[in-house]
Amino acid sequence: MHHSPAAAASETSEQPGPSQGPPPTGTVLLRGGFVYSPADPFATAMVVDGGTVAWVGSEGAADSFADGVDEVVGLDGALVTPAFTDAHVHVTATGLALTGLDLAGAATLAQALERTAAHAAARPGERILLGHGWDESRWPERRPPTREELDRATGGRPLYLTRADVHSAAVTTALLDLVPGIRDLPGYDPRAPLTRDAHHAARRAAHAAITPAQRAAAQRAALAHAAAQGIGAVHECAGPDISSEDDLTALLALAAAEAGPRVFGYWAQAAEQPADLDRVRDLGAVGAGGDLFVDGSLGSHTACLHAPYADAPGTSGVAYLDPEAIARHLLLCTRAGVQAGFHAIGDAAISAVVAGARAAAEAVGLDRVRALRHRVEHAELMTERTVDGFADLGLIASVQPAFDAAWGGEDGMYAARLGAERARDLNPYAAMTRAGVPLVLGSDSPVTPLDPWGAVRAAAFHRTPAHRISARAAFHAHTRGGWRAVGRDDAGVLVPGAPADYAVWGVGDLVVQAPDERVANWSTDPRSGTPGLPDLTPGGALPVALRTVVAGRTVHAGPNG
Repeated sequence: MHHSPAAAASETSEQPGPSQGPPPTGTVLLRGGFVYSPADPFATAMVVDGGTVAWVGSEGAADSFADGVDEVVGLDGALVTPAFTDAHVHVTATGLALTGLDLAGAATLAQALERTAAHAAARPGERILLGHGWDESRWPERRPPTREELDRATGGRPLYLTRADVHSAAVTTALLDLVPGIRDLPGYDPRAPLTRDAHHAARRAAHAAITPAQRAAAQRAALAHAAAQGIGAVHECAGPDISSEDDLTALLALAAAEAGPRVFGYWAQAAEQPADLDRVRDLGAVGAGGDLFVDGSLGSHTACLHAPYADAPGTSGVAYLDPEAIARHLLLCTRAGVQAGFHAIGDAAISAVVAGARAAAEAVGLDRVRALRHRVEHAELMTERTVDGFADLGLIASVQPAFDAAWGGEDGMYAARLGAERARDLNPYAAMTRAGVPLVLGSDSPVTPLDPWGAVRAAAFHRTPAHRISARAAFHAHTRGGWRAVGRDDAGVLVPGAPADYAVWGVGDLVVQAPDERVANWSTDPRSGTPGLPDLTPGGALPVALRTVVAGRTVHAGPNG
């Protein structure tokens, strides 16, 4: 099995992901559809041998395979693509949102409080109530719920209720009373949601109340939902301020034991000395990164900015890690051959990461830094200088186009926080792509839903037209890009020898899209020699996964799959 220099250098990246036992035996011919493959832009058929793609080609050549395989699957015009990789997920939190109180659809504060009260009434036995997804910027009231309102809605019970961005939480008085000293921590305000250290303390207390059985049920629900979206792998962004060691090890064990998407885990704990990286390896993580917070989020006014917020001129956000700590982490990881990563959203936070990476490169050499493909999660408020820095240092930008779809535009939350002019600089995917910055796509679920075609569409139809990239570039960033981010250059693409991780989609016409500054153009001309993708024009229906296969095993089959 081929490994990139990044994976070869890292003891933590040597496994290809969970395999759920020995690979399946037997050969399968899929034919009579469309196969998205660089090996043949006109491919209509594919042979899978066990857990590996064996051949991709045309219908005429498929005839010669038909008698020698164990199974023939008629695609009936369906599209076969590599399975998606969602490069930024919080699996347990996603499952809890899927199975519990999810306020993402609440249209008003009053509706959110009604749903909270109904949820509490329906669960009299739960020690701590959990919920997610409120976003006051979408409500006519334009404010979060107060502690008193939540106390009334829950009948005085403990409740932990995260904002959509998961960087602040509204809680009840009863939950505060369970966390000694929380009222003295940074980020506590008796009249506002919790942020910073107070939020992290509340989160630890809330998550500690989840039983192993509840956690396993949530993880299974999230992974099954991912598979139903055509996702064959997820990058779990775990860490001491986000989840727990037990949560990560339980998730990796469950993913290894049961058929479903592969799970690659990241552990977000800053290294102070070389021995700290042993913990990353012991936990089974592939890297020391993910949500290693340099800053917070724009929605919660905690993303770290060079200039103050337009709607909160008294603050420029929060810096959780200073430049010295960033540089130390990158240097220790690079010397140990471990991929590092950070959560950085604001321009000041991103600048600090680039400065830290430059310091590491000066100490051990640029080639060693580049080889490890260190990651930056979100990388939203980029400047020309930081874009160039990412390209020069080989930093991967792990981005979430659904953020722009949800909060971009002249009237969105981003414009409210930064002013419309500064908000236009957010998520400049075209400039990053032109500079050679590797993009990988994810959702940050449960912040935005597991919805890979929606993410591709959001990148191709960015609310700021100058930042649009082609659907093809976005699709590659959401498939092959995710594999490259974990040091695997041989996967995420349907060519002979690649892992048989694929999805079968019900689609209409396949088209080739090319963006320009003003409008996205589509062509159905097959002479382009470019494999076609579904038409993702906004307003149209997105493809539905008929079947999702990981390492040759079916992990999702829809009613027509």
